[in-house]
Amino acid sequence: MTARRPGLVATDVDGTLIDDHERVPDANRAVVADLVADGSTFVLATGRPPRWLPSVVEQLPVAPLAVCANGAVIMDTGTGEFLRTSLLDPDALDQIDRILRSRLPGCGIAAERLGADAADAEFVASPDYRHAWIQPEHLDVGHEEVLARPVLKLLARMPGMASADMVAALRGEADGFADVTYSTTDGLIEFAVRGVTKASALAEIATGLGVEPRRGDIPAAVPATVAFGDMPNDLEMLRWADHGVAMGNAIPVVHAAADEITLANSEAGLAHVLRRWWH
Repeated sequence: MTARRPGLVATDVDGTLIDDHERVPDANRAVVADLVADGSTFVLATGRPPRWLPSVVEQLPVAPLAVCANGAVIMDTGTGEFLRTSLLDPDALDQIDRILRSRLPGCGIAAERLGADAADAEFVASPDYRHAWIQPEHLDVGHEEVLARPVLKLLARMPGMASADMVAALRGEADGFADVTYSTTDGLIEFAVRGVTKASALAEIATGLGVEPRRGDIPAAVPATVAFGDMPNDLEMLRWADHGVAMGNAIPVVHAAADEITLANSEAGLAHVLRRWWH
């Protein structure tokens, strides 16, 4: 790898790396192969939990490091090893739940867990939780049971209400207990450990590799780090990277935060940008 090429490339998955049919476009797969062969590091940075990654990784030419659940897990997808986890504890969950009941009465809740063994359910939901997408693999439990154990992230669902409006309704009251974000506009928000984001996990990875973003210190043509995303859970990551790229299909707040807007995910916008350095 030459110093004129990025040392670390990070990308969101849904709406970014993969197309609308959950396939990695050929152009994206090819440029990932080239950048890894050149000695750069490729990282997935997604809101997906670890159990939702195999269908993506099997389409790639390399099993990369992955930042899962919006930063709560750093994972080696080749071995399945969790290199670091950050869990919301029951005390924080209880505080968040009290705020949700006050500010968003009637919302359903669910939680992503790290199962201690194969018998543990990794996704549990209250009976009134309504999925924002098809999700057959879950266990309905009582409301209090969702909050009873540490979780990777807590989800709150309010069908018919925009995700941004849900965040606004909280009035910042949960900020002392957790970070709140969303990866779909369809009435679903997610809570993680305070200070844990895709950006914080990527910073940890980059430090370990000796690759540091140098925003403001180098020309835009030779960024040390590049990141791609489309939704608000990508905002910290795009701001952290030397060069933050929003997909053409990203929502306006993400476009406004990015250094560049590329083609849509269905048009292999990731490859369109990376071919600037790997051509």
